[in-house]
Amino acid sequence: MKNRFLNILKFTLAVAIIAGFSSCDDYLDRAPLSDVTPDDYLWSESDLAAYAVARYNFPTHAGWGPGTFGNDNHTDNQASSGYANRWVPGEYRVGSSGGAWGFGEIRNCNYFFETVIPRWEDDELTGNPDNIEHYIGEMYFLRAYEYFNKLQALGDFPILRETLVDDKDQLVDASVRQPRNEVARFIIEDLENAIELLSEDPPGGTNRVNLYAAKLFLSRVALFEGSWLTYHRGTAHVPGGPGWPGDEHHPDFAYENGIDGEIEFFLEKAMEYSEQVADYVQLTPNDDDNLYDLSNNSYYNMYISEDLHGVSEVLLWRDYDESLGVSHNVSHYLNRNGGNTGYTRGLVENVLMNNGLPIYYANSGYQGDDYLEDVITDRDDRLRLFMKLPGQLRYTDATTSDGDPVEEGIPQVTIASEQRYVTGYAVKKGMSYLHSRTEDHNVDISASIVFRGVEAYLNYIEASYLLNGEIDSKADQYWRAIRERAGIEPDYNVTIAATDISEEAKNDFAAYSAGQLLDDATLYNIRRERRIEFIAEGMRYNDLRRWRAMDQLMDNPYIIEGFKLWGPMEQWYIDEDIDLIQPEDDGTANVSSRSESEYLRPYRINLRDDNHVRDGYRWAKAHYLEPIAVQHFQITAEDPDDNETSVIYQNPYWPVRSNEGALE
Repeated sequence: MKNRFLNILKFTLAVAIIAGFSSCDDYLDRAPLSDVTPDDYLWSESDLAAYAVARYNFPTHAGWGPGTFGNDNHTDNQASSGYANRWVPGEYRVGSSGGAWGFGEIRNCNYFFETVIPRWEDDELTGNPDNIEHYIGEMYFLRAYEYFNKLQALGDFPILRETLVDDKDQLVDASVRQPRNEVARFIIEDLENAIELLSEDPPGGTNRVNLYAAKLFLSRVALFEGSWLTYHRGTAHVPGGPGWPGDEHHPDFAYENGIDGEIEFFLEKAMEYSEQVADYVQLTPNDDDNLYDLSNNSYYNMYISEDLHGVSEVLLWRDYDESLGVSHNVSHYLNRNGGNTGYTRGLVENVLMNNGLPIYYANSGYQGDDYLEDVITDRDDRLRLFMKLPGQLRYTDATTSDGDPVEEGIPQVTIASEQRYVTGYAVKKGMSYLHSRTEDHNVDISASIVFRGVEAYLNYIEASYLLNGEIDSKADQYWRAIRERAGIEPDYNVTIAATDISEEAKNDFAAYSAGQLLDDATLYNIRRERRIEFIAEGMRYNDLRRWRAMDQLMDNPYIIEGFKLWGPMEQWYIDEDIDLIQPEDDGTANVSSRSESEYLRPYRINLRDDNHVRDGYRWAKAHYLEPIAVQHFQITAEDPDDNETSVIYQNPYWPVRSNEGALE
């Protein structure tokens, strides 16, 4: 038994040294090399380039579905036909194995540093010295990226700077978790090392990690941790807080300058690096208002182009090439159907009018939601551009059998879940307009954005306001630029003055922190700006977690809604002879009941007991962090039959027993 546990631990902390090398500098090509031994490898510039690119693990388009444009599913922004157990206390459970706890990629990075840095210092590497420095910088970035994933998922985490020998005592000692703020500082240290080495324009350009992508990422990490400490302070989710489980292993823990000083450190870093990026980046213009056919709009095209070299706002992106078997199916879903996703009513109603007023404000100009066309009339362009409407063009390179343009039909809310328009509010961000872009009309080779420079604008605005309590001249400049691009009144003070946070709370989890409504309309509108700018880009859930914006759901479940089905738009389905079936409880319904809401409620269609979100999204304190699987306690425990003897401690409010939910 002991040997079995040791073997599992060795696998967890010390996976294969060389895995998935790539033979090409381009991010799009990750074909493995063969017959390579460690002694033969990592001596040349090309070796370093291949090893680094094989470590790329960014969220990008892949396989079937809407790609990254579906990554906001299971938030208050977007919904799919299924649901996530994180909204179901008791159903979100501790795993028996796996989970976010793992060291494979961290070890691959550490092996690289142990092998390459001495060779670099001894001038033994062959190739262009500037490129060699750059690829070493990439590896610092990639270790930081891996650690940030751990920080977001688990908080406290072991800090490993070197590979480990085959010794159980050493492996167990290395499993001790370090306080999350120290993990965040370690990530920033790695990124600052990367910034010293990375090129602004490396081989491959923005198709590879580069200087400004690293600066932007550093600002993201720093803002995440600074805001996490701000909103979670005084809880077990912050080192030194009451009930913090790390206290036993770190009894002398203290912030060097108190928690306020620690927050200041991170927010200042966020400001410093976001400003450098924001002053470098030019926002892509929103330069065409033809909603029927947006194929000439540069802002819209940023999400559907095949080549993003030269697009200032895009700092890192993934390339695709059908001839290499590297493609995806994003447009197949977002163009031809609903892609099993849809914007929520909460998101749509949170979007401002183009005069800067919320829709509920007197004389805002809001036309109502009887028809989708009314919903977008005189609204922020980020809604107008990125939500599909019936009658809009679908293809610029195809026609119907009669030679007419192929146009979007009504939202198909009753079809198979894979293709469903889940909420009736259809995602258009990423819809390419091209039917025959590739030999196989089902695949797509549009680029996938990893880092977008507008984030630096938003990071600076938020960090500076949290730190200083005011919109300084830089924040003012950046905020106006974002709003001007969105086609709305650039003076954000118009919006702030018209904001009623109690009204916003009906649509937006981020109107809360720690279960309390915000009392600062400026801060709320900073959050709103981020929400709308990043619709369908996968940023929402981590923002909600760092803001501690879901405590209110513990007592007040939230029912996801979509468009106003039971109004004039019902006639669309009558005209097309679509039977909108709505029995209350026999399991055959295809839409939610008219009697309980005018608005489509995707999780009120199936009212059986196996639908655990039928009464709304709920929350537990434990869910802000993921649980650590039981396997990891077993293999590091002094007594393998007693998980409590492990050097690893479980995250707050989670048990150390498998298949059990949160404790509170």
